[in-house]
Amino acid sequence: MSQSTLNDDDLFGEAASEMREDVESSLADAWAELPDADDVWETDADNVLGVLNGLRSALDTGDAEEHLRDAKKWFTMGKRADAFDDADDLEAELERLETVIEDIGDAGEQVGELTSTVPGLRSTLEDAHAADDEATEEDDADEAEAEEAAADD
Repeated sequence: MSQSTLNDDDLFGEAASEMREDVESSLADAWAELPDADDVWETDADNVLGVLNGLRSALDTGDAEEHLRDAKKWFTMGKRADAFDDADDLEAELERLETVIEDIGDAGEQVGELTSTVPGLRSTLEDAHAADDEATEEDDADEAEAEEAAADD
């Protein structure tokens, strides 16, 4: 090999370029893993629980977090090595992606809570209405007995 192919500056520039490409590739992979807006918005479920289960599935970020982690790892290494001429665009995209993934995760947690709460709420309401119906039937029966007793007198 000639001396020029082993020039430290050239090798560093090449490594920096490859590092930026790795960050950009990981970012693109992470964005691609995120759910589509229509998948989160549209549903064909017949009831609330079906909607919530569908939404929970739609909020799956797949391997987006892992790709974000890889992007942050290579970005951090490149930034500390001062390998990037301009890293502001990468840093902004990393922050934006991280925020989107966190928002999706927060929404998923809320949906999960509702998914476990709604069936219990339904059962509670059914029990309350059944108890109310029984009380109404008892009241009606008591009234009928009272009317019958009054008519006998």
